Amino acid sequence: MTLGEAPETTDTLYDFRVRTLAGADQDLSAYRGQALLIVNVASRCGFTPQYEGLEALYRRYRDQGLVVLGFPCNQFGGQEPGTAAEIQTFCQERYGVTFPMFAKIDVNGPAADPLFRWLVARARGIFGTRAVKWNFTKFLVDRNGRAVRRYAPRARPESLAAPVERALTERQAS
Repeated sequence: MTLGEAPETTDTLYDFRVRTLAGADQDLSAYRGQALLIVNVASRCGFTPQYEGLEALYRRYRDQGLVVLGFPCNQFGGQEPGTAAEIQTFCQERYGVTFPMFAKIDVNGPAADPLFRWLVARARGIFGTRAVKWNFTKFLVDRNGRAVRRYAPRARPESLAAPVERALTERQAS
């Protein structure tokens, strides 16, 4: 799916293509059958220490089918000003991040990445809001590629263990 296409036209995230932090195109269909926790991240945010919890969640559940996907975003207070190489180095050296990281994107506004336009349309925030309010907003996607829930930036990754376990044990559509 390219920028400008209506994200409402697809039921699952498997139709989306994103760019990795290394600059390669990645079809999200590669994650078919896995539960995903998709997070807009930043290295200079008050919530940045959540990288540690996200990595711990990923390591705890990856063998059961969880993948955490990190999407750097500089839209909130300029908290992710770095280049792709700087972001990669920061994440690996400071927090030991091994989960997949993707290119810096916008999550709100006219230049919002189609994936995030799709996510906010399907997993609304408090009072039905669509806009992502800050970095470290988390979207849980089930094994069928459907967005099932949004979690606020204040939701610590370790508090998501039970919802992640439910997503991992739900039946995958054939």
